[in-house]
Amino acid sequence: MLKGVTLLTGLLTLTMCIALPFFPRLRSWAIFSTDTAVLFEFDKEAENNAGEFTGGVEGTIEEGTVSMDAQLEIQIPSGVDPSSITIENDYLTRTVSIIFPDGMTDYFSEYGVRGSSDHIASITYYKQGTDGVLALGLDKVYELSSTFEGNGLYLDFTAPKDIYDKVIVVDAGHGGRAPGAVKGGVSEKDIDLAILLELKELLDEAQENDPGLKVYYTRTDDSNPSLQNRVNLANGVEADLFISIHNNASNSGKFSSLQGTQVLYSESYEGAPSSKEFAQICLEEVISSIGSRSLGLVEGDRIYIIRTSEVPVALIEVGFMTNREELDKLKTEEYQEETAQGIYNAILRAYDEGF
Repeated sequence: MLKGVTLLTGLLTLTMCIALPFFPRLRSWAIFSTDTAVLFEFDKEAENNAGEFTGGVEGTIEEGTVSMDAQLEIQIPSGVDPSSITIENDYLTRTVSIIFPDGMTDYFSEYGVRGSSDHIASITYYKQGTDGVLALGLDKVYELSSTFEGNGLYLDFTAPKDIYDKVIVVDAGHGGRAPGAVKGGVSEKDIDLAILLELKELLDEAQENDPGLKVYYTRTDDSNPSLQNRVNLANGVEADLFISIHNNASNSGKFSSLQGTQVLYSESYEGAPSSKEFAQICLEEVISSIGSRSLGLVEGDRIYIIRTSEVPVALIEVGFMTNREELDKLKTEEYQEETAQGIYNAILRAYDEGF
């Protein structure tokens, strides 16, 4: 038995020695790790979304001489002008992308990342066209500050609530290949987005006048973020208010006399003030602005982004696209502006009432 165990152990050791160079995860550890703190798992989602992906490599964070509470030092490849580096912070996917023009194939064979790993869930390097992309997956949503010094890029991560007194997330329903209701050649996704963009103009001006206000948007174009990403953004920034803009349709999808505005809320949210109180404010202010019929409040926990929201949420069904008169209004820029004004008034009132 002892001989058998000894033989088996020897075979396993020999197999690992032969196989080691063929396992990127183990190889990256061997190449990069000196006083290593964490080996991050390969970020498969980054690979799938990388475009022209050509052999991603995961790396490690190495404890160095920089601050260990928030700051990361990212070594800049030789020959790369710091001014040519692009830094993108995707709040929806919680991914920070550092883009090096004409990047090398394997960043971690020569360079590395040092500092704090407190906020990092994954780290991946891949090629996208001719650029090299170092993607940092974050554990939450953070605002970034960046500085260049020598051959290093230094990043600091700060929670939005540590910077801003008022934090809002606004969502336009549907998008991309999910049109929502479609009547008369008009897609709900387009009306939802048009209202959001009108609201964004009002909120942009408000942010200029109030540096303590920050607004995040789930989409500002014809894209379709996942429901999980939409609600994760609201939860991740610990929003005071989470607003989702939609439009309604009859159960049959056929034109009918049914029209009016209703607002859905979370009956399971236990915070104070409540989601229901916020929904009531939205209902009153939107109706006051556009002159629509009130269809009241509706319990909305059957809807994913409402059920999983950890902040006060209101999903506003502005009007019925299956009502000819209401659809004609919804298509006009004037009505979209009035709707946006009503939502904006609801935001102001919500803060006045303690949200």
